[in-house]
Amino acid sequence: MRVPTCLFAVVLSGAVVSGPVLAQTLGDVAKQEEERRKDVKSSSKVYTNKDLGTPRASFGDSSEAPKTSAEPAAPAPAAEKGKDASKESAKDDTSTKDQKYWSSHMKELQTKLERDRVLADAMQSRINALTADFSARSDPAQRAVIEADRKRALSELDGLQKSIKDDQKAIADFEEEARKASVPPGWLR
Repeated sequence: MRVPTCLFAVVLSGAVVSGPVLAQTLGDVAKQEEERRKDVKSSSKVYTNKDLGTPRASFGDSSEAPKTSAEPAAPAPAAEKGKDASKESAKDDTSTKDQKYWSSHMKELQTKLERDRVLADAMQSRINALTADFSARSDPAQRAVIEADRKRALSELDGLQKSIKDDQKAIADFEEEARKASVPPGWLR
């Protein structure tokens, strides 16, 4: 009996010592928060890509400063001049390519891939129908015509499957080109 009596005495003394607890209503909390927000000055800055500048061409040693020269470069020999011109034109192409270019080109590639997949599915359905029709015919002349159509459809399906692989490779190559040009991934959507 002593343990429950002691426990009761401890609980009762805790209630007496702590005093009454005042509850806040939701309206009071909302008013306090509104006053707090009025006191806080908004000093936040939104950073955009323009604020960040252009990314570095290489991700090597960060201690190197970009080299800029006021003097024009010496003319290259004739054999190397063609190579340099193609590299410069490629560099100019990537510098003038904007988000619209990257997203539209990616959409074109994905549309072509999707179109080829739909055509391949349709061609497979045609092959299945020709195969069923071939097995249902007993006339050798009709079977020969159907078999010729089926072989033609099979060769078209092979071409479409090759085209699908080429489309997938073109998309992968374009994504790699974008990665090398430091294009944000969101631009390819």
